[in-house]
Amino acid sequence: MMLGPIINSCAIIVGGLLGAVLAKYIPRRLQLGLPATFALASIAIGITMIIKEHNLPVVVLSLILGTALGELLYFEAGISKAAAFIQQKMNRLLPMPRGLGKAEFSQQFTALIVLFGASGLGIIGAMTEGLNGDYKLLLVKSMMDLVTAMIFAIGLGPGIILIAVVQFAVQASLFLLAKPILPYMDAMAYADFSAVGGIIMLAIGLRIAKIMNFAVVNFLPALFLVLPFSHWWRHFFPA
Repeated sequence: MMLGPIINSCAIIVGGLLGAVLAKYIPRRLQLGLPATFALASIAIGITMIIKEHNLPVVVLSLILGTALGELLYFEAGISKAAAFIQQKMNRLLPMPRGLGKAEFSQQFTALIVLFGASGLGIIGAMTEGLNGDYKLLLVKSMMDLVTAMIFAIGLGPGIILIAVVQFAVQASLFLLAKPILPYMDAMAYADFSAVGGIIMLAIGLRIAKIMNFAVVNFLPALFLVLPFSHWWRHFFPA
């Protein structure tokens, strides 16, 4: 029935709208301070995921080739342009907060797409439900995303509810592909997958904190490469 992806996407929409409505009642100092806290949390989560790696060469190779593929296909540029275009068309319904430029919105929006749509919990949750119908992991993620979307909507406006569309597409695809993919997600492959996801989370944190503007969307192909690379590595270089 694909209940988990629907609930998760609805949580982002509700959280985004609540945050936009409550924004004028939230002190300015709180609006400025919260993104830094989310950046720090993303970095901490990333470090926790990275240390789980099983085969470091697999993680590095997946990240390099995946990023190269993302750069060649202009993933980041394409999504940034799409985000700016959609926001421009829907500006009357979903206006940006005053003082927020289109470039800044697009930059933050693309980082949040990865934060919401490519998290390990969301990916594993969608695949788990697709395999056995258990949507509990996505229910937990929905509770987290409700609050997260509300906080980010305070600074970025209601436009972030558009992320729900992207996230639903990602989770729905994983739901449908779960049965052919999940058997290959053994403990070692998942450890390497988690490490690649952790590096991406670390990059998101640095981007939100405006320390380094990583093109995080271009990293995403690495998540699809790491599973076959993990199995091939163990086949050609057995321990």
